[in-house]
Amino acid sequence: MNALPGTPNLDFKKLALVDALDLAVTIEEEARDRYLELADALTVAHTPEAAEFFRKMARMEEKHRVALLARRRETFGDQPATVGRAQVFDIEAPEYDTVRAFMTVRQALDVALQSERKARDFFKAALAELTDPEARFLFAELAAEEADHEAYVQAEIARQATDPWGDPPADPAAFADEPVSQ
Repeated sequence: MNALPGTPNLDFKKLALVDALDLAVTIEEEARDRYLELADALTVAHTPEAAEFFRKMARMEEKHRVALLARRRETFGDQPATVGRAQVFDIEAPEYDTVRAFMTVRQALDVALQSERKARDFFKAALAELTDPEARFLFAELAAEEADHEAYVQAEIARQATDPWGDPPADPAAFADEPVSQ
């Protein structure tokens, strides 16, 4: 079996277009859900600007998921899904340990950039394993789209760097709890 990180139970040499579409939809779904989880956590931590950026990323992932799902339904109708959440882990979703309470928007942008690069790298690596020509074409498209998302995040980073009202530099020590005596 030729599995890639995040998909230990998938043999990419056997994936057809329907499988590849199901995988892509699931990857976007997982990323959307993770961004929403992280946004909720940052809201609780009173970091609304970073939380709102993660919500924006969740909306982007959802838009991409919906487009892929429409493409799948147009081609395969209501045929049952062949790939689901149990077969996907952390392909595009931000990793939990990259998020901290009291994150700045800049730090949130860095997390998103890392996630988009991770997704692009996944789709490129999958291309080397796929044998189905239609699935290969889809994954080449997806790698390019993730590169576009990466460029979007980089542009946001550049825009923020020139924004005089942008994030103040955050000092994590300013948010640390005082030691508690034992």
